[in-house]
Amino acid sequence: MNLPPRAPSEIEVVAHRGVSAEAPEHTLAAYQQALALGADAVECDVRMTRDGVLVCVHDRRINRTSTGRGVVSALDLAELERHRVVHRRPRGAGVRGRPSRPAVTEDDVEADEDAGRVLTLDRLLDYVTASPGRVRLAIETKHPTRHAGQVEAALLTSLRRFGLLSGGRPLEWSGGPAVRVMSFSPTALRRVRTLAPDLPTVHLVRQMVPRSRSRSRPALPAGTAIGPSLAMLRHDPGLVRRLHRAGLQVHVWVVNHPRDMHVAVSLGVDAIITDEAAALMHLLGRGGPRPLRSTG
Repeated sequence: MNLPPRAPSEIEVVAHRGVSAEAPEHTLAAYQQALALGADAVECDVRMTRDGVLVCVHDRRINRTSTGRGVVSALDLAELERHRVVHRRPRGAGVRGRPSRPAVTEDDVEADEDAGRVLTLDRLLDYVTASPGRVRLAIETKHPTRHAGQVEAALLTSLRRFGLLSGGRPLEWSGGPAVRVMSFSPTALRRVRTLAPDLPTVHLVRQMVPRSRSRSRPALPAGTAIGPSLAMLRHDPGLVRRLHRAGLQVHVWVVNHPRDMHVAVSLGVDAIITDEAAALMHLLGRGGPRPLRSTG
């Protein structure tokens, strides 16, 4: 199936880790701002704690995003909750003219007002499903991990418990699936497709896409969409056209500078993952309510 390029009005705005430019990433405050802003979707990363709880944390360790130290998979939820979540932009996510924050200290904390604790996936799902249809979810499972396939199994269990997945098919919100699963791990995506065949998946990639011998279809594993890095599109703008020709949606990450937003929009990508959701929506002519400011 040959997919047409997306018109600017149809491009999905995905708030990366919530509105992480304004509130601590992966906190309820960041996701509340995404809903207030009117983003189409929110992105979150999930990892499993030692006691089997899925939490919204990007890094393998909690050092960068909290006042504590340690590896997520080696800590129980109760141990994680002893530390405060802090506001620090992701590595490499600084917009030109807005430098990344310095190293976190106890005196440089903008805490999640919701108890300042790590956000569990269930708390996020509870919040999102309380306002059904307002925002879709793009959930990335992080690998490698000692828990391996338990992560995807637990994720699908949570999605079913909150009514977002039924019989392997996701709930439909605002004209599209309410949830999709992303990963850099093709093995993780194959697990998802086996357990929930109709759940959309996004294969995230960092390097140039290899082609098959026919040179017409990218030689990529299972996935209904491909998530190339911004660097890949800069290097090879024709990649979007080739992926669309192969019937694959294109979800580009992480696009923060206005110049790069213009490039992604002009290429007709299907979704743009960004820390600067307000700026992207303004560029697309979809300005809504001003995002709430963190009060930490």
